[in-house]
Amino acid sequence: MSAVVALPFTVGARTVWRVKRRLVRRPFGLAETLSGELPHLPPLARDAHGYLVTSLPAALADPLLAGSPALKPFVRQRYARHYLSLEGGFDAYMATFSAKTRSTLKRKRKKMEERSGGALDLRCYRTPDEMADFYAHARAVSATTYQERLLNAGLPEGDEALARMRDLASRDAIRGWILFVEGRPISYLHAPAEGDTLIYAHLGYDPEFADFSPGTVLQLDAVRQLMEEGRFRFFDFTEGEGQHKSRFATGAVECIDLLLLRPTIGNIAAARALIGFDAAVAGAKLAAAKFGIEKVARSLLR
Repeated sequence: MSAVVALPFTVGARTVWRVKRRLVRRPFGLAETLSGELPHLPPLARDAHGYLVTSLPAALADPLLAGSPALKPFVRQRYARHYLSLEGGFDAYMATFSAKTRSTLKRKRKKMEERSGGALDLRCYRTPDEMADFYAHARAVSATTYQERLLNAGLPEGDEALARMRDLASRDAIRGWILFVEGRPISYLHAPAEGDTLIYAHLGYDPEFADFSPGTVLQLDAVRQLMEEGRFRFFDFTEGEGQHKSRFATGAVECIDLLLLRPTIGNIAAARALIGFDAAVAGAKLAAAKFGIEKVARSLLR
């Protein structure tokens, strides 16, 4: 079914304009991404402008386009979709890191333990009755994070969000973690599940504790718990890239986000403007990095 999608023109954390198209969304879950099978696209309604295909394995782009010759393709972005296999045990997982990285991770955990009075206080939440506590603590942390303050991408607020968590918990399809220091929540991880795959939905930490790497410490111990539990096969870091994702992942698939549009003047003009804008922003970022002004540019774009 198609729906109006506001495609954003973004610079840093700011959306400067949006163009609306009526699109059929076709996201790829991790299982589909790893399967290598060509996706099925549902028929387009007469009022639809086209498809928005996200996390499509790049290797499947040409076969997909061959099956949709009447539509005009536009690649919105390219990225590695990272994931973590939860099979094989924690010791084997740690062995995938270099000796230097293992030492760094252990040092960060020890530093957090010392700040916490000698023991790490990380609590896992999974049942419907536990979700209210998790949600309250996670929201308290989320409100302090840059994701919420600058990007409007914190943990969702409201009764509907909590009800959704409780529903997932009733089906054993969610895990949440809170890291505490002296009874105070300082970091959280929210991970709903699809089948045997946990999804990296929200991670945040109180910037007051940034020097203690709380997000890194929480993530690593959450992985330890998941491997010991054995309930899930994968941890999906979803679309987009980042140091945190690549550090903890055990694999990645090269993916694209693809617009497939009916070749009308309005559609082509909107897509070319969007792609051109993205290219200009990417070029400006490369230039800023080359001339050593990246930090200045980021601060101006906040």
